[in-house]
Amino acid sequence: MLTGGLVASGAGSRIPPVPADHPGRVPDVVRRGRRRPRSEGVSVLEAAVNGPGGRERHPALPVSPEEVARDGVRVAEAGADAVHLHPKGADGRDSMNPEVVAAHLTALREAAPGLPVGVTTGAWIESRPRARVALVRGWTVLPDFASVNWHEDGAAELAEALLERGVAVEAGLFHPAAAAAWASSGALADSCLRAMIELGDRPWPTLGDDLARMLALVGEHGVAVLVHGEERSCWPAVRYALRHGHQTRIGLEDTTALPDGRVAADNRDLVAAALGRSG
Repeated sequence: MLTGGLVASGAGSRIPPVPADHPGRVPDVVRRGRRRPRSEGVSVLEAAVNGPGGRERHPALPVSPEEVARDGVRVAEAGADAVHLHPKGADGRDSMNPEVVAAHLTALREAAPGLPVGVTTGAWIESRPRARVALVRGWTVLPDFASVNWHEDGAAELAEALLERGVAVEAGLFHPAAAAAWASSGALADSCLRAMIELGDRPWPTLGDDLARMLALVGEHGVAVLVHGEERSCWPAVRYALRHGHQTRIGLEDTTALPDGRVAADNRDLVAAALGRSG
């Protein structure tokens, strides 16, 4: 990690390192007065509670601030270390609007104080890079971290804006080209909270080459690595992360199915299954 403020390549501002005590970093500590039932091999388990979908994906998928807060409590009790969420407006669509973001973060933190929470900044919400940066600069309540998809236009500038506001960045790397672009950003890559290797809905055996290439690129920077998949690759990715000591994530954003194929009851069901598989 950076030991001082370095200037990222092409950046006009100084990019601060993520402090060791930043709330986005998750130590193995007591959560809400209870130590989580950590299983061998688990580093950090992030609960991705909703994603861009809605009730059509799963009837228990949380949409409103109150529902997100309820699920935050439940996944924390089940052992999740952090929550990744997609704030949604009254129309049910993902939003980076300051009022919408504030409502979700405030509700979750009141229900589950001390639980690190991150939000999406996906380009499907706002495709214009400058407008996304403006939305981040307008946030009145800040998340602990935010995901930035490195294949999207304006990713570096968006990450800089988040870091300038004290929001940690998890870099979303969907393919080797995105990982290479992130790795080449120098000090900006070093300033990220973690590199999140995001494997798509493909059979696990077809992902080996991409995974190896991305891990090699990420390894040059020494940041934490989170590996997760979607649908067909979801549970194999969780198992891989647990075996290799990486961080991972699970939740209704990534799958609605338990490892045995049954439909999960809710996010808590998925978190419990992820921890139960780590032996």
